[in-house]
Amino acid sequence: MSGLVTPVDPVPLGELGRVHFVAIGGVGMSGIARIMLARGTQVSGSDSAASPVLDTLAGLGAKVHVGHAASNLGDADTLVVSSAIRDDNPELAEARRRGLRVLHRAAALASVMHDRRVIAVTGTHGKTTTTSMLATILLETGADPGYAIGGTLAAAGTNAADGGGPDFVAEADESDGSFLMYCPDAAVITNIEADHLDNYGTAEAYRESFGRFIHKIAPGGLLVTCADDPGTTELAATARALGLRVRTYGESADADYRVSGIAATGMQTDFTVTATEDPFGRIETFLTVGVPGRHNALNAAAAFAAVVELGTGPERIAAALRAYRGAARRMEPKGEAAGVRVLDTYAHHPTELAADLRAARDLAGGSEAGRVIAVFQPHLYSRTRIFAAEFGAALGLADVAVVLDVYAAREDPEPGVTGKLVADAVPGGKARYVPSSADAPAVTAALARSGDVVLTMGAGDVTRLGPLILEELAAR
Repeated sequence: MSGLVTPVDPVPLGELGRVHFVAIGGVGMSGIARIMLARGTQVSGSDSAASPVLDTLAGLGAKVHVGHAASNLGDADTLVVSSAIRDDNPELAEARRRGLRVLHRAAALASVMHDRRVIAVTGTHGKTTTTSMLATILLETGADPGYAIGGTLAAAGTNAADGGGPDFVAEADESDGSFLMYCPDAAVITNIEADHLDNYGTAEAYRESFGRFIHKIAPGGLLVTCADDPGTTELAATARALGLRVRTYGESADADYRVSGIAATGMQTDFTVTATEDPFGRIETFLTVGVPGRHNALNAAAAFAAVVELGTGPERIAAALRAYRGAARRMEPKGEAAGVRVLDTYAHHPTELAADLRAARDLAGGSEAGRVIAVFQPHLYSRTRIFAAEFGAALGLADVAVVLDVYAAREDPEPGVTGKLVADAVPGGKARYVPSSADAPAVTAALARSGDVVLTMGAGDVTRLGPLILEELAAR
């Protein structure tokens, strides 16, 4: 199933019958399965290993299997897969042999969003955080939305819910083109920067996919874009020509929702948003969010602008945002030991690494205080090969970088492409290449000293290292 996905028209949920998920334990798949179960759909699924997620889904009524086998399909009518599932998966092969309906994960999400007012969030960076903030605002203001997010909301303890209100907030994944499955009534595009070239081939093809996405927004619908981002500026002009209602946010002087006075204190970021042409007249609202970093101020401004434009008062939104407690793997605190704080982030693109390392520097108290230690696991051989130099430059923002080997995900190894390419590109000899992730906790703990901030970074299984680093620190 790798490569770009061909968009299909959404199928109403009631027509899917019994639904089986391959890799049901994944964050995206489990969320959709959870919503289907809440709607009364019969759900089954399989995953490669047991997990608390599978236990939760079983408790909600799903029939779950550990391991993949053709027999797991049972009497399913529809099979749901992601782009990570290979064609030789026995359940996918069996579904095709039987002639069952096979849906991409995004098409399954489109089915559960059918007949709701859909607010979709996409962009190269910041999707999960912005979607989480949007969902939090609607939850805290009593709108009771449905939502599907690529990370667990800390306050809710889940990444997906059906909700009882008319709105559905969805993180729209552009990595494989599957966001073109959606027809949102409102959309946020945070930024556009070359990525996922393993699927798109060229940066131009990647950018063009966002041009196709804005054509999917309902006629007269809302588009919120970042005025600071060159990638979205041209897109905003195209959207206006299509008759969409376009609103911008950012630090630029011409932003409709202008951000100013960004100040970070520990895990908190404060800033002001000013707007002169919004549904409530001129506004100047002070906002606080419980996550660090300038980039998170912009993510919050995007969510703020979208909800104001959809009709909620700015002061109610400001109060709701104060309740935001972050999302899993987005600068998520894992604990502290021996005076060293450990956080985890999903950052897997050079721009994301740079943004989170700057936020970590604020947490450490600047150059006069503790150091920042990055533990980075490159994700995908193709991305590592393409962006090795950029990864190295970004990691140069840390005081010390521990670079692991490549997390393969859906790709086969490429000769000569290892984490060493990245480690060698870090300036000043500040990087250590540690091929075995099993060695990383001890190596990192030996490097750290009281006052430091350790940031585990990457889209693979590097997230499991945080607790192990803390154990090593505590034992020391």
